[in-house]
Amino acid sequence: MLKLNNIAAAYGKVTALHSVSLEVKQGEVVALLGANGAGKSTTLRAISGLVQPTQGEIRLDGKSIHKLAPEAIVRAGISHVPEGRRIFPGLTVTENMRLGAAIRRDARGIAEDMDKMFELFPDLRRLRDALGWTLSGGQQQMLAIARGLMARPKLLLMDEPSLGLAPIVVQQVFQTVKEINESMGTTVLVVEQNASIALSVAHRGYVLETGRVVLEGAAQDLLRNPEVREAYLGGKGHRSAG
Repeated sequence: MLKLNNIAAAYGKVTALHSVSLEVKQGEVVALLGANGAGKSTTLRAISGLVQPTQGEIRLDGKSIHKLAPEAIVRAGISHVPEGRRIFPGLTVTENMRLGAAIRRDARGIAEDMDKMFELFPDLRRLRDALGWTLSGGQQQMLAIARGLMARPKLLLMDEPSLGLAPIVVQQVFQTVKEINESMGTTVLVVEQNASIALSVAHRGYVLETGRVVLEGAAQDLLRNPEVREAYLGGKGHRSAG
């Protein structure tokens, strides 16, 4: 479904990605792991058109998308749930969700999808008229995911969904990721520092270090990999992923 071929990207004179290649197949959950500054968020921004690659190519279903505007990439079938959730504070839960459907014109379909989101996230139904800023961190993350799904994406990009959340809420968020993938058939590329929880729901994973892919493989293989365990799962010689 999605292929990145030798993608490089920079912020000014600082190169953030060096020849990154990865693939996400239809129906997969793929985890993109790495420490702060590894290039994970930049990779998602390049896919969603927020950062223009300086080399390489990004293809969705065989079609080049790396030169498209962000709105066109959303129309092509990619939704981006950003780091920090970025809920619009002056808008209600329902209004925030409707923003995710801004590219759509099918009023009946939008209403049906709103009901589906309220079934998936019961707290949001109860809080549908509350302002976004009044929600807890976990509820805001659920709202950000629901907003992303309202575009009916083929591929959902998720940037650090566990950030700032209590462990029990993190478990709920990733159980939701699994449910979205299995019951809705949505393909997911998730950026995450918490390697254990991400790989527990992913089919495959990639590890980035200083803008380069250094490891890739099946999720269970990465969980057993000594390098991954040492760097991200608290093994001997633990290196902080924060």
